[in-house]
Amino acid sequence: MTAIKTAAVIGGGIAGPVTALALRKAGIEATVYEAHENTADGLGGMLMVAPNGLSALEVVGVDHGLAGQPIHRMVMTDGRGRRLGEFGGLTGLPPSQVMWRADLYGAVRERAAAMGVRTVYGKRLAGAEETPAGVTAEFTDGTRVTADVLVGADGIRSAVRRLIDPAAPGPRYTGLLGFGARSKAQVPQARPDTMYFAFGKHAFLGYWPVPGGGTAWFGNLPFDKPLSAEQARATPSAAWMRILREKYTEDVPGRDLLRGTGDDELLTFGGLEILPSVPKWHRGRMVLVGDAAHAPSSSSGQGASLAVESAVQLARCLRDIPDVGTAFATYERLRRARVEKVAAQAAKTNSQKSMGPVATKIMTLLMPLATRTFLSPEKMFGWTHRYRIDWDTPVAPA
Repeated sequence: MTAIKTAAVIGGGIAGPVTALALRKAGIEATVYEAHENTADGLGGMLMVAPNGLSALEVVGVDHGLAGQPIHRMVMTDGRGRRLGEFGGLTGLPPSQVMWRADLYGAVRERAAAMGVRTVYGKRLAGAEETPAGVTAEFTDGTRVTADVLVGADGIRSAVRRLIDPAAPGPRYTGLLGFGARSKAQVPQARPDTMYFAFGKHAFLGYWPVPGGGTAWFGNLPFDKPLSAEQARATPSAAWMRILREKYTEDVPGRDLLRGTGDDELLTFGGLEILPSVPKWHRGRMVLVGDAAHAPSSSSGQGASLAVESAVQLARCLRDIPDVGTAFATYERLRRARVEKVAAQAAKTNSQKSMGPVATKIMTLLMPLATRTFLSPEKMFGWTHRYRIDWDTPVAPA
């Protein structure tokens, strides 16, 4: 039986409610505190939930009714549409699912509400005060809440991370801006169970056919100046579309996908960011989870999956280890090496997306040989996608 009875979870995105669900399953009463006044229904772009993430979601009961599109294969092409390599799914695993962030958020929030997890909105964290018996969260509206532990699930600009370590690093710009949309254009012979990655002359483009017709796409545009989503959206969509159409004008199928996209349909995400290695994940009775602790670039396709994994592992550690400090240290031991390896691989992918024409040409020459020989799906994704958490197995202290 856990010695921890209550938890205050800061952040009501995806990681926060999942953490609260996992803690509740571990016998800990968890309440979620969200800074914004309302839910985030309908907000956000597309994301991928890999087999390891689907497995972790199953632990907390979010495994039915996800509005995702199964992806069984990934195909890489060059800017002329020529195939460079193909990766199928791994034997014995379900396919990854691509979905709107809003759909995953909605499924997680509904499950949390059904299980009795309370979410309080309009609570922006201002500080925290620790005592030997607990920790008190202080909010900007003057209210205070005391719990046994405080969990920072408040994203890549985490306020809890700064409380744990004022010198902690913040997010770092990858040199890429993110855009996406649904195009009316259809790519000949493209399969709806396949995601395509096209390394064009000047920019990278990912795409997949969607049910009902058309093609969903996302593009990463090399850009020297880091822009927040708000700053990027200050530029009219029509202006960004002119830039994007110019960048993809020589690429197949990028040229046609951009032509088939209306200016007002463009989704602008701003600069893609990655979180450098965070030296301190916990202090006293405060701990980080999800993007607050580890935020690989979206190029990893693992951001949401890793956040769910960490939430479940944190709950297991608090369930089985009475001493808070030891529980947090064990949680970090279970997670750090894995998430930092994913982040390192995502950083390499980012560098490929921002390569110039010469480097892109060299990559397109080498990739077909690599995918036919040593670059197998199992070697690339097996260690990531086959990861499973055995909820019922007790956790041994670090």
